[in-house]
Amino acid sequence: MSDPRDEGLRRQLANLADRPVAGWKIGLTSGTARDSMGVGFRPFGYILADRVFPSGGVIPIAPFRTDEGIRVGVENELCFRMGVALTGDASPDEARAAVASVAPGFEINEQRLPRDAGVVDRLGDDLNQWGIVAGEDADLDFSTFDFASLSVALALNGVVVETVAADGHIDDHFASIAALARQLGRFGRTLEAGSRVITGSYTRQRVADACRWEGDFGPEIGRVSVEFR
Repeated sequence: MSDPRDEGLRRQLANLADRPVAGWKIGLTSGTARDSMGVGFRPFGYILADRVFPSGGVIPIAPFRTDEGIRVGVENELCFRMGVALTGDASPDEARAAVASVAPGFEINEQRLPRDAGVVDRLGDDLNQWGIVAGEDADLDFSTFDFASLSVALALNGVVVETVAADGHIDDHFASIAALARQLGRFGRTLEAGSRVITGSYTRQRVADACRWEGDFGPEIGRVSVEFR
């Protein structure tokens, strides 16, 4: 019997077709979502090239309004940029060496499916991915930087509403990037040089109305903001 998770990922790639991508997400790496589709299962999702916004960008809220309310959310994530391509058999150390930079970011998620949607539908729907916001790239020494020491503060209209520490909350980022390369390789895809990769959520909030969100990753990574109006 075929694995429904593979069916969902195949459906996702069929939906993507030939649309240009800016990069990929690796899913189910943090918090209560980790391992929710099976222990160690880390699915990919595509990021469309026309859905990448700079920090401070404005996203229209009207397309997300439905009879049930506004169906969009924000998640603080780190946004890595690949310096060289990474093949399917990559190790975490090879992933670390392949990354060129990292930026503070947001993932913008659109709640398109009902809460009881199954695995195939959730994977085929690109894991709710709508777009990303990426701040300024930081050129860090990835061999020594302690990502586990990070703490992210998320502010809504200037007021901090959530603070999350990385330690114990999120998978090792380079293990996640290696897992992404392996998972893409199973479906004939390569993690290309220049690709953006988001590696999992620190914060998670729903957008309720026109507003401004800012995520502060600390002085070495920096801040990122996005406005909905």
